[in-house]
Amino acid sequence: MTAEEIAHVCHDANRAYSRTLGDESHPPWEDAPEWQRASAISGAQGLIDGTTSPAGLHERWAAEKRADGWTYGEVKDPEARTHPCLVSYDDLPPEQRRKDALFLAVVEALG
Repeated sequence: MTAEEIAHVCHDANRAYSRTLGDESHPPWEDAPEWQRASAISGAQGLIDGTTSPAGLHERWAAEKRADGWTYGEVKDPEARTHPCLVSYDDLPPEQRRKDALFLAVVEALG
C-alpha cells in the first residue's frame, strides 16, 4: 500500500475512535480538507521511513504544525491555526496519546 492509502485507513480509524469519544468533528477522508489529508499522509510516510513510537509520531506532527504556523489553543480552529494538542507528548490527555498509538498500529499492520 502507498502512504496515501495507509493514511486514508489511519484517518478513518482516527475518525471512528474520535466518535467513540463524542468528537464528531472529523469528516470522512473524501471530505477532509487538503491540509488534514496531507498531515495524515506525512504521518504515515514518517512511520514507514522509521519513526517507531507514538511519542515520535506526535513530536513529528507537532513540528510540522508549528512550521505551518499553528500554535497551541484550547480549541482546534483551522482558520486561526490553533490546536489543543500542540503540547509535549507527555502532556497529552490519555485519549489523545491513544490516537497516536492507533495510528502507529495501523501503519505497522499495513506498511
